[in-house]
Amino acid sequence: MAEATNHLKAVRDVITAAELGSTVDAIAEWQLVSGMVPWFPGGHADPWNHTEALMALMLGGRREEAELGFEWLQKLQHNDGSWHQYYLPDKVEQEKFDANCVAYVATGVWFHYLLYRDKGALEDMWPMVENAVEFVRELQTHRGEILWARRPDGTAWTFALLTGSSSINHSLLCAIAVAEELGHERPAWRRSAARLARTIRDEPDAFAPKHRWAMDWYYPVLGGAVLGDAGRERLANRRDAFTIEGRGIRCVSDRPWITAAETCECAMAHLAVGEDEIAHQYFAWANDLRSEEDRYWTGIVVPEEVHFPGGEQSTYTSSAVILAADALAGGSPASELFTNHRKLPTVLDSLPDSAEG
Repeated sequence: MAEATNHLKAVRDVITAAELGSTVDAIAEWQLVSGMVPWFPGGHADPWNHTEALMALMLGGRREEAELGFEWLQKLQHNDGSWHQYYLPDKVEQEKFDANCVAYVATGVWFHYLLYRDKGALEDMWPMVENAVEFVRELQTHRGEILWARRPDGTAWTFALLTGSSSINHSLLCAIAVAEELGHERPAWRRSAARLARTIRDEPDAFAPKHRWAMDWYYPVLGGAVLGDAGRERLANRRDAFTIEGRGIRCVSDRPWITAAETCECAMAHLAVGEDEIAHQYFAWANDLRSEEDRYWTGIVVPEEVHFPGGEQSTYTSSAVILAADALAGGSPASELFTNHRKLPTVLDSLPDSAEG
């Protein structure tokens, strides 16, 4: 087993490696003995943010805690590959099955392999990844978008979300990377990923209109579907709508609500298209929301300077900071997972309409 190395490095003029380590320790402090990482003590967990927290724990040298979190996911996964939306320590809080949350485990598993190169662990987690991907693919339309979720009775929502489908695009590529590493050919996964990326790029009407939301703006870039000149153009086109200079990214364009997690995610999107200085600036602004306890406030309202929601400090926000710091500093073997999509498997840019499966 590879050592649980601490990969955290300082981000110039913003934060030290020791400070980042204290934030990882703070995430670990709130992890439950079951392995679940709630948003905050007494709060719920969802598979997406839980997985992001596991990646932050791994970067901070806490492999044991991260693998306990993967075991929590393995134990709770349904036979069809799904997880519920929200969990409390002793019960399900929200029963629907969100496709993006289900898919994201593949990103966490590939992140684990990039750090540790532990093929035995990868083999152990392969069934979880495979079943999750098949659940998600069943929600893909002929055109290519992924419907948002299934209800507990098995019926699917009738619309797709651009943010969720963009994140799933990245997760599918991570799942294909896992399959390739283990020698499993999954051509149907490649076709699904190709159709999804094409739809994200070329079919804006495929998705429910959420133009107010910052994530719909930058996630097609962060998820790897829109890169290069097109990615830079996309980020430039609405930067003024979502950026409050000196503060960060609004979660919605018409409210002065800054969130640290979205500011960090947007920073990684800029890294993905080679705009490193913009990324560094966003990351610096996000760190204005660092608390005295080495955690991060979820958000702040300006100019009132009121933290929201309800003074919340969340593990998912701290985790986003850790991932962005690693992406900026290049501290780990996984530091380019969200910012250099050429290192993930490539799929065809276009497919005939009959290519399904």
